[in-house]
Amino acid sequence: MDLKMKGMNAIVTGGTKGIGHAIVEALIGEGVNVAFCARNADEVKKVESDLSKSGTKVIGTSVDVGNAAQLTKWVNDSAKALGGLDIVVCNVSALAIPESEENWQASLNVDVMHTVRTCTAAIPYLEKSKNASIVNISSVSGREADFAGGPYGTAKSAIIAYTAHLSFSLAAKNIRANTVSPGNTYFPGGVWENIEGGNPDLFKFAMGLNPTGRMGTPEEQAYAVTMLASPRASRISGTNLVVDGALTRGIQF
Repeated sequence: MDLKMKGMNAIVTGGTKGIGHAIVEALIGEGVNVAFCARNADEVKKVESDLSKSGTKVIGTSVDVGNAAQLTKWVNDSAKALGGLDIVVCNVSALAIPESEENWQASLNVDVMHTVRTCTAAIPYLEKSKNASIVNISSVSGREADFAGGPYGTAKSAIIAYTAHLSFSLAAKNIRANTVSPGNTYFPGGVWENIEGGNPDLFKFAMGLNPTGRMGTPEEQAYAVTMLASPRASRISGTNLVVDGALTRGIQF
């Protein structure tokens, strides 16, 4: 199915690894021009170089999304370089799971406020788009109590609530806003590979909760994001799309 995205412009935070990188690749595969950011300048440069052969415009920038001024400047610079914005994907997380004052602050500043600041800076550009869409990345830990339900899970719950607010408040401006909540997602260098090596008991427990017998892949999450961001999903706004292979048991009404 043609998702009708060719020539659209997107920004993605955290585009060098895991789910964020898969999102960038999926959007590019649909003919979308993409500006992405991440903290590590060398990784940004490599990903930009690798993906620039795609035929669409790909712009990578080193940004600390916890820095409000840097983040806002990146959104504005990206919109100007791309010639406007149609899609915004807020993907970065501090992954601050253990409960501590530092992790609460990191989760609020990185997970929540980076999402709020990115959307706030992008909305004036999205207002000019005919197919504007915001997709924010939450987590299954944001909709049910689990081992990551402290700073991380609470921040992810806030993202779902904030995105629902955006969907309602921006509907009259023809801007859609949705959330994707991944279940545990395995990829090289990712948090679950690290847990597999460092805490095998927790990894075994987590794997045992997956009725499919496996964890998800970044590409599976990226499909959900790309579909929601596309004009084909023109009537979908305000939803939280759980992509977890039936991991969670809660019934969504």
